[in-house]
Amino acid sequence: MDAVFKTDEGVFNYRVAGIWVQKGYVLLHKNVNDNHWTLPGGRVGIMEESNMALQREFQEELGIDVKVERFLWSSENFFNYDGKNFHEIGLYYLVTSITDYKFNQEAFFGMEGNRLIYKWIPISRLNEVSLYPGFLKKGIKELPRHSQHIVVEDVASLNHRTL
Repeated sequence: MDAVFKTDEGVFNYRVAGIWVQKGYVLLHKNVNDNHWTLPGGRVGIMEESNMALQREFQEELGIDVKVERFLWSSENFFNYDGKNFHEIGLYYLVTSITDYKFNQEAFFGMEGNRLIYKWIPISRLNEVSLYPGFLKKGIKELPRHSQHIVVEDVASLNHRTL
């Protein structure tokens, strides 16, 4: 069971995501109906370790085995999506592929059908895409040496602070 629950005030979500970089590109994905991109990953299950959840999500969504290299960020992300308020706890890890992977710059669908579109985006062009949470645009360009905690209070205006 995923660590997500709905209340009258909004939705609480516990999510893990991977920063996978190859040849100066980072892998992003988006729902086919959305205009914004996010990092691949997904919800963490109750009693599941976050790094294991990330490995599971990459396997389920892309059929790829990844190695979790290191922890980069934790975030408290407050946003509105599809008319619902969300309080999301996000954990972000740097990952690399364990299995062979043929790098391709064209957009593609994953293992779960045509709901999510994946695309390798040049890191140098991240400012040109709508990427959420907003701290990732700068963060991916300048990966921290030590893990950081970020609070994103209003995704629409990209306000955030590092604690």
